[in-house]
Amino acid sequence: MRAFFLVIIATILLGSTAACGHDVLVVQGLRVKPFDEAFRGFRETCAADTRRVYLGDYEGQDIVRAVRQDPPRLILAIGADALARVRKVRGIPIVYLMVLNPQSFLHGNDNITGIDMNVPPQRYLDALTRISPLPKTVGIVYDPAKTGDLIRRAKLAAAAQGIDIKALAVNRANDVPRALETLKGKTDALLMLPDTTVVTPETIESFLLFSQDNSVPVIAFAAKYVEMGALLSLDIDDADLGRQAGEMACRILDGAAVSALPSTEARITHLKVNRNVAKKLGISLVAGDR
Repeated sequence: MRAFFLVIIATILLGSTAACGHDVLVVQGLRVKPFDEAFRGFRETCAADTRRVYLGDYEGQDIVRAVRQDPPRLILAIGADALARVRKVRGIPIVYLMVLNPQSFLHGNDNITGIDMNVPPQRYLDALTRISPLPKTVGIVYDPAKTGDLIRRAKLAAAAQGIDIKALAVNRANDVPRALETLKGKTDALLMLPDTTVVTPETIESFLLFSQDNSVPVIAFAAKYVEMGALLSLDIDDADLGRQAGEMACRILDGAAVSALPSTEARITHLKVNRNVAKKLGISLVAGDR
């Protein structure tokens, strides 16, 4: 009876017997536009036989066991929840995308690789060159467990450009306002990285109040924060993130080892600017927005 039940689950998740044997099983965490755009980009570059399922439709069911009943050649996990649900699958390559800081909870998974939502730190430093006068000190509040590697890379890149990074480590969102207080009078700009400990609905207000009270611009990672009061943001291109994942999946399906394809970061970003905020802060913006 138990074996029969597992077969039923596998059939529901992966399609009828006639439709089984898909090259790629796509497990999508949320039915939201950015995830759908990423999937569209994936399909533009990967023509493999694909089946997409949504976590919300299969609450309480063991996807790992279902996958083992009729394993695909590759799993695409879209979103952190999807990656968390399938990361226990062994022996099948897994490619993830639309996941913030995946390294913080992936340990010893040699069958997993993917495209991080992070932007290379140098891109943020390049965005600073649009601000006049050029900030010489940049404050960052971060959780070492989430974005420690980004901070190390940012410091190296900044040093080469004569920019001083003042990075303050926290491990709780409640510590963010206090950390920002210590940066008063010590920084020319705030860099808000995609750190799920530091950036929460509650802490956003602290960042933007700091910006207003101290005439210090905030450089963010999503356009919605520009709309809320940040000066600049670098937005990833969701569809191109999917294209990157599709290119990686094709190489794996063609025989490349997962170990030969380390995770990488978003290659295309779009700069968003709030000129009203610039005016309020008394900041000039260099021409050449991209």
